[in-house]
Amino acid sequence: MDFEELLKETYHIDDNIFDIARQAEDGLAKQFDFINNNKQYNQIKVLRAMQNAGLSDRHFNGTTGYGYDDIGRDALDRIYAEVFGCEDALVRSQIISGTQALAICLFGILRPGDELISVTGKPYDTLEEVIGIRHGEGSLKEFGIIYSQVDLKEDGSPDYDAIYDAVNNKTKLVEIQRSRGYSERTSLSVETIGKIISIIKSKNPNTLVMVDNCYGEFVEKIEPTQVGADLIAGSLIKNPGGGLAQSGGYIAGTAKCVELCAQRLTCPGLGKHVGASLQTNRNMIQGFYMAPHIVAESLKGAVFMASLFEKLGYETSPKSNDKRSDIVQTIKFNNEDNLKEFCRAIQAAAPVDSFVIPEAWDMPGYDNPVIMAAGAFVQGASIELSADGPMIPPYIAFMQGGLVYENVKVAAMMAADRILKKG
Repeated sequence: MDFEELLKETYHIDDNIFDIARQAEDGLAKQFDFINNNKQYNQIKVLRAMQNAGLSDRHFNGTTGYGYDDIGRDALDRIYAEVFGCEDALVRSQIISGTQALAICLFGILRPGDELISVTGKPYDTLEEVIGIRHGEGSLKEFGIIYSQVDLKEDGSPDYDAIYDAVNNKTKLVEIQRSRGYSERTSLSVETIGKIISIIKSKNPNTLVMVDNCYGEFVEKIEPTQVGADLIAGSLIKNPGGGLAQSGGYIAGTAKCVELCAQRLTCPGLGKHVGASLQTNRNMIQGFYMAPHIVAESLKGAVFMASLFEKLGYETSPKSNDKRSDIVQTIKFNNEDNLKEFCRAIQAAAPVDSFVIPEAWDMPGYDNPVIMAAGAFVQGASIELSADGPMIPPYIAFMQGGLVYENVKVAAMMAADRILKKG
């Protein structure tokens, strides 16, 4: 019994879907080669950094209590800093999400009367209460932080002239969101981020730049810290955790900025010197080692998903032959039922909780009901195959992750089959 026969027997996928899937995959050799080339480059960067850190079995042992002299934790900070081409990093299991990592940066850097500007339009939904765009107890707004934003152009590209005009002497920090969030714009390449940063620094060299790097790590050969970003932040249950980190987040950048963030994470006077790793070092370190490979698997899955649904007549972004800057793949359904069916197929294709039927609900931190498929080994891990979308027109599915390409391929075929059978 071969692969196709096993799929037909297990999931009852129609023969037409197999024909379309073969056509989709046959045309992706160039894209897969590009992804593999980046993977190899990034894998050597990680390997070299671990060797330079003198990584040993002793670094995998955790600490308790205050966590003084945690050599594994400190080695991981150095490894992240070297791989991301910056001065220092703060990698901690105590950071519970990408949103918290970003909030630590914002509260660590900004002081009453400072101005924060988002130059990629409205930030991701979960930051709105942090900033005070929507009411949130203890928001930046309550602490006297001034907020403004520069919207993207209609085509989704940065408005460079408006960014230059917006930056002023009071602008302490500019936030750039690399990924698209729940919007139809494209993600930003590191090259584009570098151009934004150069414009900001030309207007006010003292303005700091923070990049929300979620979903972007290891997609390209360089990170935003290598084109002038003072800070980047992200979650370990996304790309850099490699599917093995069970929790955590990171902040990386200049030594001064990272230290300010560390003082916020713990308390003034303690900073990076405390924070027990318990038994998390091994998974966090090994996950980072695996991350370039896992990100490549996820990207190949996203490219296949795009190609398959393009052949079925759906609008996708990025398109299957586009250059990518994050792992997110969108499919526009223009139909509530098809969005639900897609997410339910992704859930049914998962190794965990495949029997669960997702329903839309009012998730904390979001404006609208969201349907979410997430059958993951680590709860909420979006480096694992997952899909979600707000239940509002044009009913776009946001798919990301995939530890194993073959699993994403099966999920794509199951989704296509279900949607076509539903008519």
